[in-house]
Amino acid sequence: MRYRVVLYALIVASAPASGQAPRPQVAAADYARAEGQLSANTNPLVFGATVRPSWLADGRLWYRNTIEPGTEFILVDPATRTRRRAFDHQRLASALSAATGTPVGPFHLPFTRFAFTQDGQAIVFDVDDARFTCDIGGDECSAATAPDRSALRNASVSPDGRWAVFIRDSNLWAHELATGAERPLTSDGVEDFGYGTNNAGWVRSDRPVLVWSPDSRKIATFQHDARGVGEMHLVSTDVGHSTLTTWRYPLPGDSVIFRIHRVVIDVETARTVRLQMPPDPHRSTICDHVVCGGVFSDVEWSPDGSQLAFVSSSRDHKEARLRVADVETGEVRDVLDETVETFFESGEWHFLPESNDVIWYSQRSDWGHLYLYDLSTGRLKHQITTGDWNVLEIRHIDVENRTLYFTGAGREPGDPYFQYFYKVGMDGRNLTLLSLRTILRRQLLDARRASGHGAP
Repeated sequence: MRYRVVLYALIVASAPASGQAPRPQVAAADYARAEGQLSANTNPLVFGATVRPSWLADGRLWYRNTIEPGTEFILVDPATRTRRRAFDHQRLASALSAATGTPVGPFHLPFTRFAFTQDGQAIVFDVDDARFTCDIGGDECSAATAPDRSALRNASVSPDGRWAVFIRDSNLWAHELATGAERPLTSDGVEDFGYGTNNAGWVRSDRPVLVWSPDSRKIATFQHDARGVGEMHLVSTDVGHSTLTTWRYPLPGDSVIFRIHRVVIDVETARTVRLQMPPDPHRSTICDHVVCGGVFSDVEWSPDGSQLAFVSSSRDHKEARLRVADVETGEVRDVLDETVETFFESGEWHFLPESNDVIWYSQRSDWGHLYLYDLSTGRLKHQITTGDWNVLEIRHIDVENRTLYFTGAGREPGDPYFQYFYKVGMDGRNLTLLSLRTILRRQLLDARRASGHGAP
């Protein structure tokens, strides 16, 4: 009974009393004070907090850095461990002010991105409708009309930042970023048989599907064959008259699906080399699309750009065949293939022509592991990783030291879904756990056992 009385007293005490004073009004100054704490106002108070790198073809990078006077552009060379401003900010601001007739501060420059010219002695950037080219010493800035960049929203930019390739009227076009000049790379693309088309049926995009060669001279892509593929119809439910949208969409059981006719295109000369093979089904070893995770899957260039390796997957995903093409002649040779009863899933294969090797991923032992093959003969050399656990993703290949760095799961005690970081030699030796937290926990357990305390 006592508890009920106390509870009733608490409820009564918490109830608003008649004649209670009104809540205080929030003044404009209170809103202004709160607005002052928003990120737009507080971010300028934090300096040098983030690095969003823009990589250059030679391995250097630049990024925009916040400092007390404003922002600066920093150029970093990891090879020499140097860090300096990408250009003379003060002199460039003066030259840009003279070119535009508008005063410009050295640390409040009116652009956030730029590109180096081929010789690296000038930078190119856009301000409103004008494109400026300024030498890095800041001696002179010249202006030209900025190109129409609407087509570039879905373009693929070359590693050296010189070219942007996009789709126009079922063909591929090249846009030179420094000059704004455009020219077609292909001319025989038509509806339902266009180049670089990103369409799997259930997902579509205007961005072309391609992979740049390391030297930014060539692209590996395909002519997407949708001829004869069934159509999908979608009717909108807007108020008033509905809109009908129709596109190609293959379904299970259809006799015709998307096919890809693989090609290599020289961006400098617009020369197209067709690979000498039948079209592949629109498949990859990772997903039913050829674009998985936003990239053209199962395609790799050799470091010198002379060869192209790729995997042809069967429609039912039961067969995968690694092939290598000579990009000058289009000649294709088969290296190795694997057939499974259910579903072959990989994505973790790598082409190493410099050592005449292929790293191949397979679940043939019921566990996902890595295997080393001879690139010339397709002969299995040996298995790299073994055991009742799974390799997940190769994160880096040290070719010189023949060492792989990768993530795996199921090898360490505990939750089998936890991922761990490892390294292993390509000869299968010296598998080493690199996840520091797990190493420290092991050392702690060993120390406790050695002291007679047992596991914690």
